[in-house]
Amino acid sequence: MFYVNSRAIIERSGNEATEIVIQRRTKTDSSFQFELPGGRIEPFESLIQALVREVKEETGLDVYEIEGTETRIDTTGINPEFEVECLRPFAAYQTIKGPIDSVGYYFRCKASGDLLEAGDETIEIQWIDIKELNNLFMENPLDFSDIDRAGIKYYLKHQGY
Repeated sequence: MFYVNSRAIIERSGNEATEIVIQRRTKTDSSFQFELPGGRIEPFESLIQALVREVKEETGLDVYEIEGTETRIDTTGINPEFEVECLRPFAAYQTIKGPIDSVGYYFRCKASGDLLEAGDETIEIQWIDIKELNNLFMENPLDFSDIDRAGIKYYLKHQGY
């Protein structure tokens, strides 16, 4: 099996700090680790459509701004039987070892609404200050999902940690 994923780094600023949304996955194979919202794209679903859908299902939030969408181009109208879009994500990942082969794309975004107490196979959905996120990650990186570990490291590095 090979999967393609769309993952969200949902940011908000306030009180002189930046926060992002993390959650715990409740699937039996997840060990209830922290992760970023997101998941598998459906056949012929765009990365952005998947991102918006997954964020809503898992957190209850409505995505209203996605960094990189301003770069989007597509081939709509050239060949109605085959259309492609291109855009710039914040980061991309590929598993290079492990039980599941996948690639995925991280998008920095903003969302509105109230967090769910529990979403689609998610619990402990919360806003976390990125300083606290960095401390949690440094204390125990294995408390974070295998898929998102590199993405969180990448994000924190680009935030100056």
